[in-house]
Amino acid sequence: MLSRTADHLFWMSRYMERAENTARMLNVSYETSLLPQSAAAVEAGWEGILSISELLPSYLALYKNINPRDVMAFMVRDEDNPSSIISCLRAARENARAVRGTLTTEVWETQNQTWLEVNRMLKSGEFERDPGQFFEWVKFRSHLSRGVTVGTMLMDESLYFMRMGTFLERADNTARLVDVKFHAMQNDFFGAPNYSGVEAEVTQEYDFYHWSAILRSVSGFEVYRKVYRDVIRPERVAELLILRPDMPRSLHASLNEVVSNLALVSHDRESDTLRHAGRLRSELAFGRIDEILATGLHAYLTQFLERVNVLGGRISREFLMPQAVS
Repeated sequence: MLSRTADHLFWMSRYMERAENTARMLNVSYETSLLPQSAAAVEAGWEGILSISELLPSYLALYKNINPRDVMAFMVRDEDNPSSIISCLRAARENARAVRGTLTTEVWETQNQTWLEVNRMLKSGEFERDPGQFFEWVKFRSHLSRGVTVGTMLMDESLYFMRMGTFLERADNTARLVDVKFHAMQNDFFGAPNYSGVEAEVTQEYDFYHWSAILRSVSGFEVYRKVYRDVIRPERVAELLILRPDMPRSLHASLNEVVSNLALVSHDRESDTLRHAGRLRSELAFGRIDEILATGLHAYLTQFLERVNVLGGRISREFLMPQAVS
């Protein structure tokens, strides 16, 4: 396969996954912002969304204050923001158009229709009337894109590069989500003050909604209940989203997919890229959450993100067109 073709397929899938992840985070923040809480807590929640995508400086250059309306406008419809939903869907469609002949008709039509429909929805004001419904639509279109891809594409290198892009993006996003959300709750995470009476009840209720929101942002609430059958505890949320290989959006599950698809396209079983990916996956496979928490969750996730970024660069140099990660 031409490296140019592989590059377009890889990034088409990454941008579609990025649009879905952005919609998931915005939807959860929108819903939790409606709960009774202080204005400072609401602002911190929306600031976290910008921090996850490393867009806080860009946002503050355009807006004076952090509020739901401006953050959602910046993250949904701002075409100058490369990580906004509209920019991701445009980039996904343009990459698909460049390799139209490699895709099945169903895959191309799904990408093209998504782009046409999102423009219609934003112009008609549907997003402002019901943000929650719009975010669900973005998630649905991403699910549809993956389903059509797996259901109609030949199981060859084209499909492998597409899935590699999807799961590399998913690993990056999940790590950012866990890092930012746990950092925001660091005062309540292990070593929180002991409350009693009404204060304890209020704190427990707030914790439940906070951790539930994190789980729902990765479709993990029901999974958590099925796996642990217990109250939601921070260390178990971390374990589920980092180490569980059977949790579809965990770091471990994502790296399993990246390594398996990388092995299918790699002609050299001893390549540095494959070894780097395999080493990262093995650490997740044999890691323990108590050890990760003891050494520091933030430090662990920061290092993981750096290594995923290095892995993306290695994949680009070995298989794709040279391109800076955006």
